[in-house]
This record gives sequence, structure tokens and C-alpha cells, in this order.
Amino acid sequence: MAKQQQQSAIAKAKARKRVVKVDADGKVYINATFNNIIITFTNMAGQTVCWSSAGKAGFRGSKKNTPYAAQVAAAEAAKAAYDAGIRKVEVFVKGPGSGREAAIRTIYSTGIEVTMITDTTPIPHNGCRPPKARRV
Repeated sequence: MAKQQQQSAIAKAKARKRVVKVDADGKVYINATFNNIIITFTNMAGQTVCWSSAGKAGFRGSKKNTPYAAQVAAAEAAKAAYDAGIRKVEVFVKGPGSGREAAIRTIYSTGIEVTMITDTTPIPHNGCRPPKARRV
């Protein structure tokens, strides 16, 4: 009895990997912060196909927010997306980071056609009160 329960627990633990339907069209979300850059390829429904970041590419500390780190991370993600079957993408860029243009250029150079570039950086309409001024 205990052995049967153990086997059923193991069967439940091995979850089936979710299969994402990949078309030729997709979307790319580039989140470029001051500390890192994250590139996510999705299908048109918004399901993640693959992703990469400067930290995942092996950069640490202040090297993560360089255009070269963005280029390496974008190349890694774009190659995986190309192998999955994505050929045309719409690019959505968010954040003030330094590797935004480098990432877009790298995606285009891997053979994936960029059809549209949209900047979705949130801009405050004077919402939050700024911190009080520093007295030095």
C-alpha cells in the first residue's frame, strides 16, 4: 500500500511540460532596466516561447547593463526563437536601459524580421510625490 502511494506521488511530481503553439509571427518584449536586460519571445497569444537576460548570459554586476550584454542576451534568445519557428516579430521596448537599440539590431541580424517597434515605457503624469531634496 505504501509503495503504491509512493509511486503515485512520483507520477504526480513529474509534471508534463507545457507545449506552446509557435507560429511564424510573434512578439518580443525587451525590458531594459538600469541593472539588467530581459528579452522574452512570445507567440501572438502572449505565451512565452523562450527568454534570455544579461544575467543568464553570464554577465555579473555593472556589466549586465551594457549594450554588449544586451546584444549577447538578444542573440541567445533570438537563436532559440528562430529554431522554434518564429520569423516575424513585433518589438515592445520598456525601460530606460542602455541596451535597447543593441538588442533590436541583434534580433534583426539573426534573420528574424522586425515589423514594428513600440516603446511601452511607463511615463508618470505627475502621479507620485518625489522624495524630499537631499541636504548636503
